[in-house]
Amino acid sequence: MSAFAWSHNEFYHRLLLRQLPEHCRRVLDVGCGSGAFAAELARHAEHVDAIDRSPDMIDGALRSVPGNVSCILGDVRDWELPDDGYDAIVSVTALHHVPLEETLPTLARALRPGGVLAAVVLPRKDLREWPFELVAMLGQRILAGLFFVLRTLGRGSWFAAGDDPAMPMVLDPPLTTREARDAAAALLPGAQVRRLVYWRYFLVWHKPMDGPSELSVYETGEGNKETAELSGDERVHRQPDR
Repeated sequence: MSAFAWSHNEFYHRLLLRQLPEHCRRVLDVGCGSGAFAAELARHAEHVDAIDRSPDMIDGALRSVPGNVSCILGDVRDWELPDDGYDAIVSVTALHHVPLEETLPTLARALRPGGVLAAVVLPRKDLREWPFELVAMLGQRILAGLFFVLRTLGRGSWFAAGDDPAMPMVLDPPLTTREARDAAAALLPGAQVRRLVYWRYFLVWHKPMDGPSELSVYETGEGNKETAELSGDERVHRQPDR
């Protein structure tokens, strides 16, 4: 990994954190990877559920998250999420691994009325977005040099890129930004999708308040007693074989 490399995913963590409600009781991190963002979320919420379908990623997350994060090994489409259970659901470059038409309704049901769904996602290349591509290529190099200097001066990590061979890669995401915008609008009326500079798009949706008025209290492990079993670590929940 080049010393000049920097993480586009981490660069957009702050964008997602700004979407969190002021008083955040419970947050779901979809596709948590090795837990870096879940650890940040834990400073802003009472409890975080971090789900990923990769055993290697969950093992890594366990080594990096604090005690108010529960790690779930499973696919978010199959896991029995609590209805109206989360104040916020967030995702960093994971939703392009799953069909939006299956995933977004599942996540919408799990949000409390007034809750927010916010995701940074990889788009498929679209020639109509060439201005973003041009700015990204130029900005990538400028910021790489700036962040390298700041790291060299001991001013912090400044989005230093890690090298994790277990991280799943999708070289050809299924949807362009425009296609994702159309899909989200059809599934979640009022959803907003916009292209970000550094090879991502941003999806945000606020669940209307005209639903159940009370937040469903959900303690990880209690809601899935019939469908999940705990591993040796009490914070790891595994999806059963089907």
